[in-house]
Amino acid sequence: QVQLVESGGGLVQPGGSLRLSCAASGSIFRINTMGWYRQAPGKEREWVAMSGSNTIYADFVKGRFTISRDNAKNTVYLQMNSLKPEDTAVYYCNANIRLLLVSSDNNYWGQGTQVTVSS
Repeated sequence: QVQLVESGGGLVQPGGSLRLSCAASGSIFRINTMGWYRQAPGKEREWVAMSGSNTIYADFVKGRFTISRDNAKNTVYLQMNSLKPEDTAVYYCNANIRLLLVSSDNNYWGQGTQVTVSS
């Protein structure tokens, strides 16, 4: 089994910064991609950024958010700068992983971490 544990959320003023972390643990053979989604109140979950063979971003975070990975620690980070009130959401880590002794890849989700941008 796999666990994705997120941390780093909180309350920040508009224009501020936060850094989210997500660490994967378990019987991991290979992590193919790690990324971030978010879900604001009353809205559907939306994709934010992904790190795999390439690094890609949703248009609404380009130039403000940076995704990075530490492969030795099975950890992905999301550095969020110039935060806006509309960035307020629960942020979820997602990873596509091949487990040991398993022949297929599967998606896993973290429990989510709240980010609130407000003055």
